[in-house]
Amino acid sequence: MPKNKRPEPRKPAKAAEPDDDTLAQALADLALELAEQEDFDAAPELAREQGERFNRIVRNALRKNNDELLYGAVERARYADVGAYQYLRSHIEEASATALMRREGGPPMEINAFAVPVFVHSTGGLKQAEGFQDPDAFDALVASFAQAGLESPDAKVVLISHAYDLDEIDRITYSHLSEMVRDAHATMTEKKLTATPALERSLAGWSESGFGAGDQAMELRFLLGFALKRTDDPFYQVPNDEAEADAWFAARMLRYQAWTGRAAPLVKRCMAGAPASLELNFLYQDLFFGAKEQGVAEYAMLQMMAAVNQALERHQCAPGAVRAVVAPADVDDVIVLRVNLYANAGGALLVSSEKPFDLAADLETEVDDIADALGTLGIVAVEVAMKFDKQGTPVDPRPCHGA
Repeated sequence: MPKNKRPEPRKPAKAAEPDDDTLAQALADLALELAEQEDFDAAPELAREQGERFNRIVRNALRKNNDELLYGAVERARYADVGAYQYLRSHIEEASATALMRREGGPPMEINAFAVPVFVHSTGGLKQAEGFQDPDAFDALVASFAQAGLESPDAKVVLISHAYDLDEIDRITYSHLSEMVRDAHATMTEKKLTATPALERSLAGWSESGFGAGDQAMELRFLLGFALKRTDDPFYQVPNDEAEADAWFAARMLRYQAWTGRAAPLVKRCMAGAPASLELNFLYQDLFFGAKEQGVAEYAMLQMMAAVNQALERHQCAPGAVRAVVAPADVDDVIVLRVNLYANAGGALLVSSEKPFDLAADLETEVDDIADALGTLGIVAVEVAMKFDKQGTPVDPRPCHGA
């Protein structure tokens, strides 16, 4: 008689992984909880556990190139809570632009992706084919970051020999940038040539500018670089004391301003065959997404002021003969900042111009910046309203203290 065999134990069923929608909502919820705990400094142990889960979800999404999850979480947070939106977006942006690297027997290292936005004024516009044809200027530009005290003398800095236009920068997503950081690290540490598909994919080429040969052109370009340094490098340690930290950042700003003067001739030589014909205006060096945000905001402001200036010329109005009203407006469920320009005589609307408004930004500061920019055009009668209603009428306009 055959012996009965003991039944084999069942293998436990593998738990199904949460789908992207579930993880995106979990990430947005964690951001809200962490932002609130950061505000009130409560429950440190709970905050630590939630922070670890939050970082794990973000890291896994970047590693799996899961932009749908990350952008979905940001979008949920945007409409749920401003504090959560700010917390989530800033942490994802930093995580995508920064990587910690550890090698056996070596010190922990950090690599980050930074960018320098530059406004280039020229006649006829830049020509991509003329760019980065001067290797001596490019090498000197790379070296200048450490020489000017913007990066540590012990750090290794590389630049991409390309001036990215806004469309190219806009196509770089969170996970794409994270891949670019890893590509850059490989080129900076490997002794043999390595493939860099993410870096190569970022070089999509400039969009058509449409400038004629005699047109006065203003174009936004970004210098993109990577800095590899030890995590314990004292050069990058910001003081804990608030006053000392403010002084630390102020000193760096002074070094940066001095750098722009020395670097401008090198950047011109890198961007055009006739460098003397260019005029440059630098914005501040920052991590990739911070630099992008600076560039986009300033570009939108310049476009808004150009529209206002053109309206003054078209209607033959002196700046003192108009008043401007600044307020938020809802355009297809997206908040923008709008400027309406009215003639003092009769109150006719001369022009309405808009720029994007980031919910993470301070509204009062944004309005004051617009008032200051209008002042440079000679417009001093500036009012701020609660909002523009659906008919485009300003609600409760009052004189702007920033004017």
